[in-house]
Amino acid sequence: MSIKLYNTMTRQKEEFVPLEEGKVKMYVCGPTVYNYIHIGNARPAIVFDTVRKYLEFRGYDVQFVSNFTDVDDKLIKAARELGEDVPTIAERFIDAYFEDVSALGCDRADVHPRVTESMEIIIEFITGLIEKGFAYESGGDVYFHTRKFETYGKLSHQSIDELRVGSRIAVGEKKEDALDFVLWKAAKEGEIYWESPWGKGRPGWHIECSAMAKKYLGESIDIHAGGQDLAFPHHENEIAQSEALNEKPFARYWMHNGYINIDNEKMSKSLGNFVLVHDIIKKHDPQVLRFFMLSVHYRNPINYSEELLENTKAGLDRIRTSYENLKHRKATSTDLTNHNEEWVKKIADLREQFIRDMDDDFNTANGVSVLFELSKQANYYLLEKNTSVEVIDNFLKVFQELTQVLGLSLDKEELLDEEIEALIQERIQARKDRNFQRSDQIRDQLKDMNIILEDTAQGTRWKRG
Repeated sequence: MSIKLYNTMTRQKEEFVPLEEGKVKMYVCGPTVYNYIHIGNARPAIVFDTVRKYLEFRGYDVQFVSNFTDVDDKLIKAARELGEDVPTIAERFIDAYFEDVSALGCDRADVHPRVTESMEIIIEFITGLIEKGFAYESGGDVYFHTRKFETYGKLSHQSIDELRVGSRIAVGEKKEDALDFVLWKAAKEGEIYWESPWGKGRPGWHIECSAMAKKYLGESIDIHAGGQDLAFPHHENEIAQSEALNEKPFARYWMHNGYINIDNEKMSKSLGNFVLVHDIIKKHDPQVLRFFMLSVHYRNPINYSEELLENTKAGLDRIRTSYENLKHRKATSTDLTNHNEEWVKKIADLREQFIRDMDDDFNTANGVSVLFELSKQANYYLLEKNTSVEVIDNFLKVFQELTQVLGLSLDKEELLDEEIEALIQERIQARKDRNFQRSDQIRDQLKDMNIILEDTAQGTRWKRG
């Protein structure tokens, strides 16, 4: 069996053949660290962490790089508004990012390069583009000559003429053509800056990933990935820069995850419907959010709502309960000798089905369905009068193997005493506000975690069941 993945460049599924046998070079665009990440940022973090885990499960040595944009217009604006400097804000939200994605079951990349630590390679990259005639300096800014890169538009499948429609040169820009994009920005008064051959300034957004991918992975890589919104212009511009300088294909495969809607509306700042991961995981088991993301194929849009998240929690609890019941039977039963080859084969078949589904463009939605079927079959098996250690061990092993690939924990969330007290206080306030839906959600959440509430005349008390 071989892995097939959908390549945005060719718009079709292709057999995955890395540049070097057994090794994968993978670059994923990371966040701009001026705030806590929202669920739109969480989706690529979860999706491509799972892709990495599955490639490793299939025996590949994966070199995984994901960057931080720790200086740009958004960070400069945040620094101005908060009265802090850019590095301080960036450091705070890099720490917050690691805390959030770790809670979501994501492993750290092998390298998390930062723009501010990559100036030498970025300036060297831009200098090379100027020397080759693909870039030019204008009033302290440096721009890429888009028309000189003849295949520009090949990722987004747009022609230069199509892109020209609606293009314009904004006030203050010094570029020669409306399609040209900035590689280096001259610093404005009071802005953070670095010295360069073109004066004080900082990099444009697109150049950073080209430079950092080259530094840590080389001139050609296997997989470049990110959210669908990055395909154009960010990834299109990366291709132009990298291939113009290096004169070889930049990435063999391009992967993009779909958008997220909030309560059936597209997530956007204008609608004010951004949902921060930092806030979600205060109320919900972070593993539920990961399970929710993986329950839909990564290329499809996904709709987020509190109701859907609660439904997802119930599904994950079913799987965890089956796993706990298997462990309990093994620990307590005295009759565990009945070998059954039919059940051993059934479990093995489900494992193979999971691999077939994941080999088909990392179809985690079908992979999750296999987990539910494994849970269902485990429940059926435990109804039998005679059970065997071998069959139970096979169930347990496959449960562990498949959930590890998906980055899911089979252990039920354990709350600390202070977290329980905080939830109880939130429930009390919800009851005062007549928000009975939230009050019931908290009660059910605690019940699922074996926390029993008692509403008395002296207040709400709790105990572990």
